[in-house]
Amino acid sequence: MNKPQTILRALAPLMVALPLNPAWGFEEDGYELWLRYRALEGAQRTRVLAHAKVIVAPAGPSLTALAAVAELHRGLSGLVGRPPELAREIRKGAIVLATPASLPAIAKLDLDLASLGQEGYLLRATKVRGHAVTLVAANSDVGLLYGTFALLAAMRTGVDLAKIDVRSAPKVALRMLNHWDNLDRTIERGYAGESIWEWHHLPDVKDARYVDYARANASIGINGTVLNNVNSKAEMMTAPWIAKAAALADVFRPYGIRVYLSVRWSAPMELKQTATADPLDPAVRKWWKDKAAEIYKVIPDFGGFLVKANSEGQPGPQDYKRSHAEGANLLAEAVAPHGGLVFWRAFVYSQFDEEDRAKQAYTEFVPLDGTFAKNVIVQVKNGPIDFQPREPFHPLFGAMPKTPLAMEFQITKEYLGFATHLAYLGPMYEEVLQADTGRPRKGSTVAKVIDGSLDGNKLTAMAGVANIGSSRTWSGSHFDAANWYMFGRLAWDPHASSRDIARDWAALTFSTDRKSTEAIVEMMMRSREAVVDYMNPLGLHHLMDTGHHYGPGPWVSELRRPEWNPTYYHQADRKGIGFDRTPKGSNALEQYAPDVARQWADPKTTSDQFLLWFHHLPWDFRMPSGRSLWDELIARYDRGVAGAGDLRKRWDRLKNVIDPRRHREVREFLLIQEQEAKWWRDASVAYFRSVSGLPLPKGHAAPPLTLEQYKSRRTPWAPGRAQPY
Repeated sequence: MNKPQTILRALAPLMVALPLNPAWGFEEDGYELWLRYRALEGAQRTRVLAHAKVIVAPAGPSLTALAAVAELHRGLSGLVGRPPELAREIRKGAIVLATPASLPAIAKLDLDLASLGQEGYLLRATKVRGHAVTLVAANSDVGLLYGTFALLAAMRTGVDLAKIDVRSAPKVALRMLNHWDNLDRTIERGYAGESIWEWHHLPDVKDARYVDYARANASIGINGTVLNNVNSKAEMMTAPWIAKAAALADVFRPYGIRVYLSVRWSAPMELKQTATADPLDPAVRKWWKDKAAEIYKVIPDFGGFLVKANSEGQPGPQDYKRSHAEGANLLAEAVAPHGGLVFWRAFVYSQFDEEDRAKQAYTEFVPLDGTFAKNVIVQVKNGPIDFQPREPFHPLFGAMPKTPLAMEFQITKEYLGFATHLAYLGPMYEEVLQADTGRPRKGSTVAKVIDGSLDGNKLTAMAGVANIGSSRTWSGSHFDAANWYMFGRLAWDPHASSRDIARDWAALTFSTDRKSTEAIVEMMMRSREAVVDYMNPLGLHHLMDTGHHYGPGPWVSELRRPEWNPTYYHQADRKGIGFDRTPKGSNALEQYAPDVARQWADPKTTSDQFLLWFHHLPWDFRMPSGRSLWDELIARYDRGVAGAGDLRKRWDRLKNVIDPRRHREVREFLLIQEQEAKWWRDASVAYFRSVSGLPLPKGHAAPPLTLEQYKSRRTPWAPGRAQPY
């Protein structure tokens, strides 16, 4: 059998998930995400055909190279209406996939592949052995895979392949999804149906959807996935569940994706295999070493462990008067011989700690800087509270130069209207990544901490809490997929523009028509600020209803722990509103660099975005607009409602350029968002008016219901509720 025939047979398992040439006319349901290979038309099709006549793949290709060839086969079949030929020899018009090892001839082209590392890629129109070709070059097969997805995206968006010259390499080494999926297939903070992991059927049945999941992740450079909830169960460390994880690892491996597992700190004791979970106990150390060896035996490329400990009631090393570093280093010791890593989450707050919740992670972790093992990464949320619609950057960034810090963003919108509300999170991520920590000097942005360039860390990572579920749209709504896409792109390059990423997503997902794309991008870029305005304006935070975090609940004050109550955060009374984090209050400002702290210490130099985060101010405080704080607060709530209505109107104008089903489904959710923006505004205004005793500013409508009527509204079965720990 010749090489092309051999490759075609090897490709078969990688090409079962989607039809190769779907007709344009079928009803779109969002399943294909941004990997929609719709037929090109006219001149564009002719241009692509001229540069994609055949595929020349590496000899004796790996499964990863085969995945790249399969994607080209799938993509070109849809784009130009016929599958490409697989060729052994290079010829004019070929797409050539090559590494220096597979095609030494490319060494003569002065491509500077060394600068691309092991995952970067080069796309170039050039000549190889005298033939004009489109070259996809990389130092590894996974680089070829990433380059293949980039090339297909370029074809779809009209890039001139005759002039293409693109080189790209990731600035962050580990780009990971964190699934908060439970073993019963519920998803904590999941708003897109059940878990896509059919745990009951694994390891025997591997759903074709797993391949599509891997394809989508590889297309945006994601190279790791944590399969289970950080509120983990001990059973995850037993042989049957390890076998299930191994089955998924087998599917993901060709796409460059490693599997990680969240572990419960007390697992050996809960499984009754040790008498304690003390990290310094020899029996506990041996148990984890043996468990790591057991896992690596069936998952040779296992990535490692993610740990949530001593937070929200979870067990941890502090139960034994041990430090986070001693806990993390126990696990690091177990996985180190196998090349594994430990991600230790810095999201900690204790019911026994009476200081400002925003301060607790810094207080516990900064003294431990430099004491973690070399294969430990401390995973830090973007802000010091909990994935709020807006937070200042976490003070740990810039404060632990001797410890690799991973950024943890939440892709799923726990506090931003779930999957129902349109909130493109790119501007939020960009706002945090470009924030200047001031440590050790001006210009030391959070992005430079994350990519390792600030402190010379080679171990770099960004994690995103996934919004993926069994929904046909994967994320629960069409626009929520943009946040998954955006996360992957910003993890690849944390200095990238969220607007540029939105433009690429809109073109690949909805329409390559420039006018339509720009209209969609403008909606996306406005959306998050609208949500902030109708939910948490002027630096207010954590005002959501209890438990499920859906809808307003600024009046909630009776929960057992103070920091569970919205009243803890806004501290509104007759005199004013806001949380005082200056030296006169909790002094959380002392955890930031002096220049940053000085700016935020004065309400006159504090941005409106964070005003009430750092200051408790009187209702008549004069704002830059000239309005009083009370009047400004009401104006922001009204601006948010207007912003939600504007999103719906902008989408209505796109009715004739978006396919009917997706236009209708998006519009239905935008109508819900518009209604719920009014709910947020009216309930919040009714409450704060009752606290302040102030009349509404002239021209602003009174809430149509009484405060008691808003308080009586309940949504006890909202999706994604936290499970009992």
